[in-house]
Amino acid sequence: MSQLDSTEHPLTGRSSSADDQVFLIDAVSDVDVHAADDWIDRHHGDGRPESVVMTGKALDELTERAGGADPLITPLRVSWTKAPRKGFGLRVGRARRGEPRIIEGEPASLSALRERFEATAGRSLSSYIARQASLTLDKAEREVIGSEYKVPRFVVEEMTERSQFRADLAELAASVDTPVSAVNARVHEILDEMVATENKGAVELWGKLGAFFSRAYRVEVDTEKIAELRDLDKSFPLVFLPNHRSYLDPLVLRPALLEQGFPLNHVMGGINVGFWPIGPLAKRSGVVLIQRKFSDAVYKWTLRQYMSFLLSKKFNLEWYIEGGRSRTGKLRPPRFGLLTYLFDALENSTAADAYLVPTSITYDRLHEVGEMAKESHGATKQAEGIRMAIGYVRAQGQLRGTVYLRFGTPMSARQFLDEYDDKRVAVQRAALAVSHAINESTPVTPAALVAMAMLGIEDRALNKREMWSIIEPLASYIQQRGLPTAGGVDLTDIDVMTAAVRAQVAAGVVRRFDDGPEPLFLLAQDKHLVASFFRNNAIHFFVMRAIGELVVLRTEDCPTGEVAADDLWKSALELRDMLKFEFFFGEKREFGERLEAEVDLIDPHWRTGLDQPGYALKSLQSQPFHLAHRVLQPIFEAYQVVADQLLTLTPGAKFDKVSFLDDCLGVAQSRRLRQQLEHSEAISNELFDTALQLADNRGLLSTEDDDIASRRAAFAADIAAWGRVSRRIRTMVHVALDSVDGADAPDRPDNASGGHR
Repeated sequence: MSQLDSTEHPLTGRSSSADDQVFLIDAVSDVDVHAADDWIDRHHGDGRPESVVMTGKALDELTERAGGADPLITPLRVSWTKAPRKGFGLRVGRARRGEPRIIEGEPASLSALRERFEATAGRSLSSYIARQASLTLDKAEREVIGSEYKVPRFVVEEMTERSQFRADLAELAASVDTPVSAVNARVHEILDEMVATENKGAVELWGKLGAFFSRAYRVEVDTEKIAELRDLDKSFPLVFLPNHRSYLDPLVLRPALLEQGFPLNHVMGGINVGFWPIGPLAKRSGVVLIQRKFSDAVYKWTLRQYMSFLLSKKFNLEWYIEGGRSRTGKLRPPRFGLLTYLFDALENSTAADAYLVPTSITYDRLHEVGEMAKESHGATKQAEGIRMAIGYVRAQGQLRGTVYLRFGTPMSARQFLDEYDDKRVAVQRAALAVSHAINESTPVTPAALVAMAMLGIEDRALNKREMWSIIEPLASYIQQRGLPTAGGVDLTDIDVMTAAVRAQVAAGVVRRFDDGPEPLFLLAQDKHLVASFFRNNAIHFFVMRAIGELVVLRTEDCPTGEVAADDLWKSALELRDMLKFEFFFGEKREFGERLEAEVDLIDPHWRTGLDQPGYALKSLQSQPFHLAHRVLQPIFEAYQVVADQLLTLTPGAKFDKVSFLDDCLGVAQSRRLRQQLEHSEAISNELFDTALQLADNRGLLSTEDDDIASRRAAFAADIAAWGRVSRRIRTMVHVALDSVDGADAPDRPDNASGGHR
């Protein structure tokens, strides 16, 4: 805090005396005024300058009576240190005061303030001075209380009192053929609902609530990447774009960033969480409540204006690139809406650039997965509200787990705009690049590896030797590829994986059977979608290997026995198109390079051996592990249900999606009971929905085409062909399990119950 003991102020270089200096006191009570006056008396004695309380009337009098004088105006604020409080401290109310501390803002002369005000073409000099004084005090106060309290002040006034804003508003009114006064009223209504109105108390309370909600988790942060982001944050606004797997995500990310010295993010959140008391508290601690869907031109314009304001002031933003929570554990396709508004806002702001930060949040255990699995089986989603929130908080006390927070390389938004002439293409490329980076940053957890092993054999129980025969080569493959692992653990370490199996047994996802000659492990009944959620957190790392297995094995169907590389490529592209609504594959060239690398891992001599009859089958049988039946077969089975159900529709009949999905659910459950489906996770509305997206993309939901029935039949046949190939790999794995030799297998998984059998 600077002092004014000298006659020349260090920030302005001009001489100052009691006659031409005014202290402007930002006070909320008479106690604050007295504390500030006492400080002025102590520091200036007999030559005490004038002090004015920062109210509209007092400022009006100051500016009117100044005449030709040009006083130096120095803002002051009283910051009260809090008396210590024991306990968790979730009580809402006025904090007990400790000792006052005077915060001094950077001074400015009245003439300089008047000149800056006139440049903005504002409407009130006194209100402009008050805002500038508060802003400079906020900046000075953050040096004392921390950068997490960097919050925007007077947002609506700053935005709406600029001459450019009024000009743009008039242009908007003309475009929507509505009087300016009506549009202005609508804009203010939207801003009142949308704008985050942070205050210190709410920020602190939200932090405490976040700690309480997520009390069951330990958060592990990628500190190396954080250091890079911290340096970038000094020059540019950052836009954190996390994946979304839990209601806890914002409560995990915020305190982790604040602890690392970042200012508060402005979180673009859906207005569906605006219910009392969460909504009002969230808004006062940095959450921007926006409508889920809006076609109103005035609303869109206002959102762009607000985002432009935040970028210009270098405030960091945050939202979920997927739009909503993933019900499957896979990263959902990115939503382009907010990113489009960001790019528009960047072009209309004074910010030189904004950096997109891919952010991965991964849980090794998660309470709400069970509820999301029920929704995939047709249950109705519970509406957000205070009752849901209370139940959710209670459930968190039943878990203990770890959250892994990782960041991808930051990406310049300006660079995407410069690289592509079409802004829509720039937005799409940026969104896909961020999605890829999130996936690449997501670590493989031991829980994901256990789920991967168990889901590949479905109803069959595994003894300790069989389980390790699956897990160990998978872990070695992960190590060979240098994939990120949760906490950097070695997944080939038997102790690590034993603990992971024990955790899944304790969670009820894996069942342990002890009534036979040896302990057995199998997926618990109705826990297949729960297990698939955790496997799917890392499934993107294994898709290319699974595709490689399928295209290699399908060469066995070649009638001549001679296979060329072009045949593999044709099959691979067919799969790429079939699975494009499930995974991010990138451009064809990148896809081809990744596929070739995976096939090289399967067999480096495949280019010269494929034309030999039986070579592909022999090559695959020699592999220590297989992925196609663990990764892709459930998708083929779910897609087959949809494709077959499309064949039952009468050409020309209106398509009813809700009724169709209900029928698919029933058909899938029936097939599973009859063992016509080998994977229970294929009974999923989420997979049925992506299958419908694929069918719609191929024009198979249209009722106008004469050949719709034949094209639907071809669609079903294509899926069935790939399903047969994946089942052959599954059979291959089961045969291999029957011959597992346990002589050298470790004994540690035998204790996976942790003493509770």
